[in-house]
Formats: sequence, C-alpha cells, structure tokens
Amino acid sequence: MTGFGYNVNGFGVGGVADVPEGQQAFTTPGTFTWVAPDGVTSVCVVAIGGGKTDAQGGGGGGLGWTNDISVTPGNSYTVKVSGASNVNSFHSYFIDVSTVKGGQGTSNGGATAGDGGGEGGDSSGNGGGGAGGYSGDGGNSAGDYGNGSAGSGGGGGGGGQGAYYSTVQGATGGGTGILGEGSSGAAGTGSSGSTPTGGGGGSGGGDGAWGSSVSGGLYGGGGGCWNAYIPGHGYIQYILAGAPGAVRLIWGAGRAFPSTNTADV
Repeated sequence: MTGFGYNVNGFGVGGVADVPEGQQAFTTPGTFTWVAPDGVTSVCVVAIGGGKTDAQGGGGGGLGWTNDISVTPGNSYTVKVSGASNVNSFHSYFIDVSTVKGGQGTSNGGATAGDGGGEGGDSSGNGGGGAGGYSGDGGNSAGDYGNGSAGSGGGGGGGGQGAYYSTVQGATGGGTGILGEGSSGAAGTGSSGSTPTGGGGGSGGGDGAWGSSVSGGLYGGGGGCWNAYIPGHGYIQYILAGAPGAVRLIWGAGRAFPSTNTADV
C-alpha cells in the first residue's frame, strides 16, 4: 500500500480505552485499499484532487472533508488519489465520490463533496489556480498580466501572469496541506514587464512557482504555461504540470476536520 500510517496507543473512537489513535495518508496517484484496524469504527477523511495540467494553465484541485464515516474493523475500503489532470482521469475520494471527494482540477477549478471544503481556483489566464481550502476556495490565477488572488479558508493562492522578453509566463498555483486548516496561501504576482511568482501554499501546502520545469504546489496546485520566443528557434511552449492530489484518514477520540486534533500524531 502506498502511503504512511501511525498508530499511537490511547483513547480511541468513542473514548474507549485501548482503541488506537492513528492516521494514514495516500499521496501517490492511483487506487488503493485501506483495511480498518481493530477497534476502529469511524474515520475522518480529507481528499484533495489533482491540479489541472493544460497548455493554457490549469485550475486547482478541490478539497472535501467528511467526519465520522462508519467503518467495520477488518473490512477493506477503496481510496483513490488523482494525479495532475490529463494524467489520471479520476477524482480523489474515499469509498466513493459521494462520501468525500476532492475533485480533479478543470479550467474552472475542481469541485468538492463532503461535510465541508472548498473548490479549486480557476485558471483565468496562463497561470494555475490554487487548491481548495478547508472552509473556502483556492485563489484564481491572473486573468491578464498581473496578480492572482489569495486562497481562502486555508486554500492555496492563484499564480500570477507576467511577460518578459517576448514571453508570456503563467506561474503555477499553490497547494493545500493535509494536516488540517491553517493560513491561506498568498496571491502570486506578475506584470507585463516582469516574471511572475506562484501562488502561496495554504494550510502548510507547497508553493506554486514559475520556470521551465516546475509544477503546482502540493497538494492540488494548478499548472501553468510558458510561451517563449527564442531567436532562431521560434516560439516554444513549456507546460507546467499541476500537482497530484492526496487522501488522508484520521481516527481516534476528539479528532475532526477541519482543525480539531488533525496534526501529525
């Protein structure tokens, strides 16, 4: 199984002694099986969709979370993690898309399903949208040469768009972390006379960036695009990939998204 897990003895679900407090995260695109540990009868889950990869930039992945999902110890459950759009054509979710979903990014940002969360930011220009937040949406990329918008509710910021030496440059969007809601990501910057900056990561997620071989911020930051004119070679396009999504499960007494005892324990 891809991912990492923790089990710490203590009070578990419903406050029953000797039921483990734990967690497991899946951060590689693909389909996985999670088996409910002994004594664990409910979990809380956050899912972030992959950011879009596209020749015109891409929207950020959506983020959804749901608490108190009933599970049966020893039973197996499906976990899906989406990659950057145009790589894997599915959303991130646990069990199914109606239980909890972080939608894969589109030009208009990824959707969401669950108790809470936020949609990914739009790709209005060549930049990438930020990944959705725990209680608000990711920031949009710049629609013209200029600044993107900041994320909200712990979401990633949108990438800026710039132009310099006959190039059009769209920076990637910021991602959103999976350890619960934190500060929102800052807006990326840009102008018609400067290179842009990527959107800031939200809730501890990775920052977006600009360059010939960068990608969106982890997790779920939207991709960007760089159209460069190189004398003797003509126009060359660099497509900056979106970031993959992630799914994280937590269990134990007194734990709940968006931010109640959701840290790495």
